[in-house]
Amino acid sequence: VLVTMKEEELKKEKKLLKKLQKEVLKTQEANQEKAAFIFRMSHDIRTPMTAIVGYSNLLTKYQDDAQKRNYYLEQINEANSTLLSIITNVLEIARIEKGSVEVVESVQTVDYLTEYIFSTFEGPMAKKNISFSHEVDIRNNFVYCDPIKLRTVFQQLLSNAVKYTKEGGMVHMSLVELPSEQEGYVLYQTTIIDNGIGMSKDFLPHIFEEFSREQNTIFSKEEGSGLGMAIVKKLLELMKGEIEVKSEKGKGTTFTVTIPHRIATKEEVQQHAKVVVDTQAFKGKRILLAEDNELNAEIETEILTDTGFIVDRTPNGLSCFTKVSMAPEKTYDLVLMD
Repeated sequence: VLVTMKEEELKKEKKLLKKLQKEVLKTQEANQEKAAFIFRMSHDIRTPMTAIVGYSNLLTKYQDDAQKRNYYLEQINEANSTLLSIITNVLEIARIEKGSVEVVESVQTVDYLTEYIFSTFEGPMAKKNISFSHEVDIRNNFVYCDPIKLRTVFQQLLSNAVKYTKEGGMVHMSLVELPSEQEGYVLYQTTIIDNGIGMSKDFLPHIFEEFSREQNTIFSKEEGSGLGMAIVKKLLELMKGEIEVKSEKGKGTTFTVTIPHRIATKEEVQQHAKVVVDTQAFKGKRILLAEDNELNAEIETEILTDTGFIVDRTPNGLSCFTKVSMAPEKTYDLVLMD
């Protein structure tokens, strides 16, 4: 009996030891991933930051040369966009994993959404001399969807198409309507095809993993967080959509996205009737802006003033509350608080 008990205890100890070893290995892998992520982020963020600082210094030196000034401003704007994209993706994936991202649907016009996306990429495509064609074949133009998440998905896919398609290449985007087995719903299938650099078969199974890139930016000189496709996959899962990818190295890539949407009724469409905003109505309206960052406050005040608002600024929430409390009734039409 004693022998049997000792054997059982040994088995338990071995089982516990294996479990501990697995946990240690898991922690080591997590630390390695964290270190690799910090290494990639430090490089990817430093690259556009260096460009911004460098071109800003050149802009100061050659601000009287119109040609150079315009070129430097273009480069600064491009670096700004890259940096903002990296930071936005990091924050977005954190929000998704925290579970704080929800699908907020409203009645939307499909024609308007697609035209917005098409027009957004006409410029970047033309800049690289990429032939950008698109077509829409649908019957139900009004559906329920989350426009912000849809734009995020397709802007990410088209951004990759621009990035990884060489000059003189081709990108085609099509949207078709498919029947749905669920009554009152429709399936929209969007296909994005490019003849860019493509991906290897070995990399395809990893394309939707976080921080995955077939070529590290240090070698490919393409900035990015490696989070874009992971965000696309997670957002589509939230919208009950699916994505498929086909690609061949050196020949291009095809993404197929299928998302179900509830069809809007005539009454819902009428309620959705587009509201035309008259910016003249903003003139003379007074805004109290609570902003503790001097640079942000300057930019926000300039934008709001250009739109016609009168802006008062206060540094924080407490002073904002005090100012509103002490001001005569109806002094402020709106309070903007960080």
